[in-house]
Amino acid sequence: MRPILVKARSAFCARSASVVTPAATTPSAIRCARCYRHAHALLAPCRSYLHADGYTGFGKLYQPGAQGHATLLEVPCWAHARRGIFDDYAGTKSALATAALEKIGDLFTIEREINLQDPQIRLAARQKRSVPLLAVLKAFMEASLNWISQKGDLAKAFRYCLKRWEALTRYTLGGRLKMSNNAAERAIRPLTLGRRNWTFLGSDTGGTRAAVFYTIIQTAKLNGIKSQAYLTDIIQRIADHPAKDIDQLLPWKWVPLLIPRS
Repeated sequence: MRPILVKARSAFCARSASVVTPAATTPSAIRCARCYRHAHALLAPCRSYLHADGYTGFGKLYQPGAQGHATLLEVPCWAHARRGIFDDYAGTKSALATAALEKIGDLFTIEREINLQDPQIRLAARQKRSVPLLAVLKAFMEASLNWISQKGDLAKAFRYCLKRWEALTRYTLGGRLKMSNNAAERAIRPLTLGRRNWTFLGSDTGGTRAAVFYTIIQTAKLNGIKSQAYLTDIIQRIADHPAKDIDQLLPWKWVPLLIPRS
């Protein structure tokens, strides 16, 4: 899940974390402010895991509910978690920051090697290879805090990771979980890059309709379909298509017409 600010409105983008899914989707939504209540309204019906960046608006979603347990378990993004370490390295080139980035890089290397493998294979590889590396990384960060200024940026970055350690390591407990939120980042990048071209959507209704198109386009891409070809075909066909069979036009069921309409 990834929120971004578009003037006085926020776009929320969520993407399935499944390795393979027959109905992979990337839903988007436009809301009037970047605050907790909108994230809660979008995600309250969801259960299981939530991959997300460190946006504070998601915090209450991870808290225990009326039954005493949380309905969503946080799976934070390691790409975001290491950002503070990288910023310190970029400014100081310190040996400790370099070592930490190398250790995190080793974890990402494992993920690249097992990418698109069956969940069982991914889980086994993480348990065998990633879990020991994470233990070494944690011990390294804890020890490093004894050697550096507690007010420095690197100490803050290490404490940020250690404070969230249980959640940051949760991805090793499931083969369908992800180490980073990069999939949602990539899905929302076109909107981020182009938002200066459409600063104003005209109205909240216009924003909602824009979110529908973002959802359709990114879902088509996620299902390996060229979005322009998909939209062109659907717009030509939808007026005559039976309403009861509308699900046949969804991206994961779509079959283009062999004969173009005149």
